[in-house]
Amino acid sequence: MLFLFRRTAVFQLFRRNATSSLRQISVPKGLGYLTIMAPRNFLSMRSNFLFGSRCWMIRFSAEILLKTVSFRLFRVKCGNADRESLENEELLNNLLTMGVDIDMAKKRQPGVFNRTGTKEQDLKMFLLSKGASKEVIASIISRYPRAITRTPESLSERWDLWRRIMTSDLEIINILQRSPESFFRSNNNLNLENNIKFLYSFGLTHKCLCRLLTNAPRTFSNSLDLNKQMIEFLQEVCLSLGHNKPRDFVRKIILKNPFILIQSTKRVKTNIEFLQSTFNLNGEKLLVLLSGPGAKILDLSNDYVNRNYTNIKEKLFFLGCTKEEIHKFILRYPDVIFLGEKKFNDKIDCLIEEKFSISQIIENPRILDSSINTLKNRIKELVNAGYNFSTSNIALLSWSQKRYNAKLKKLNIE
Repeated sequence: MLFLFRRTAVFQLFRRNATSSLRQISVPKGLGYLTIMAPRNFLSMRSNFLFGSRCWMIRFSAEILLKTVSFRLFRVKCGNADRESLENEELLNNLLTMGVDIDMAKKRQPGVFNRTGTKEQDLKMFLLSKGASKEVIASIISRYPRAITRTPESLSERWDLWRRIMTSDLEIINILQRSPESFFRSNNNLNLENNIKFLYSFGLTHKCLCRLLTNAPRTFSNSLDLNKQMIEFLQEVCLSLGHNKPRDFVRKIILKNPFILIQSTKRVKTNIEFLQSTFNLNGEKLLVLLSGPGAKILDLSNDYVNRNYTNIKEKLFFLGCTKEEIHKFILRYPDVIFLGEKKFNDKIDCLIEEKFSISQIIENPRILDSSINTLKNRIKELVNAGYNFSTSNIALLSWSQKRYNAKLKKLNIE
């Protein structure tokens, strides 16, 4: 108790001395900030006392205890700080009134909230004039706060450029609602205009550009040089494989995979090399695959492609398939590469449990597009309707709902 009392006394004395020293500090005028200084280790005290019945002498030094305590030069900024604080408070109030999710916006782009002169009200009026609802506007700003930094003039010019491709304001609003970054990420309208001109000049149709803008709008935010690099690379691939119509080849790939232009040439090249080496394809067969069903997997992560291919191969090997059967299965339907390990394995296991043979499955790979619930429900309904899977085609498990319902109705009538 005596030890605790004495130590408390030392700290109280420390605070009194510190307060006394600080009172002697003068405050410079007209500097726009307050400066406070105090010397290091200005307190050095020693205290001795007796502790316990054995009269042990315990010596301690406040200099040691408080060794790390020091006062250094610091300043408190005045003037502009108050003004910036008020402006940020005004921004927050405006966004809250608009229904913006402030927490989400701060997580995504916190720097926007330190800016002055934001144009959230201008953005709101602009989008309202184009037909966007208040809820859509709030959602756009919540997910891409940087939108409030764009000027009305820049927005109007960019909108007009997009309207060269899209047929209505509503179509653009729908894209912004899904991917606000695609419109607001860049304010380089000259680059956007040059991309549109270049893609048209390459022979892409208005319909194709509309699909690009709808599905992969970042294509138009890319630098013009980046888009040129990818198209030139694909043309070189085409020529190296012995085809003499590189523009047609590239157009087919873009039509099949609108995301191709927003990927790196390194990624696409690695995937092409993977397809060629894994399936031992010659030039003509590789061309057909790349400009056809294989185009869709060219933009996937190389690790993802390799991992999923390895899993498919191991799973089907375990079920008794040969290497040739596995390759035929994947080349017939390359989209199977999109299925992650668990999803692919679970669907195969589900079909095996329902008494389908592995040969039936690899002959009809599109059935793996359906969810497990859809597969189970359709199998049950068809069996109840008297459908015999052992002698009939199982492809209807992957049919559209409309087509499937028509078939099921017909079976029930029969």
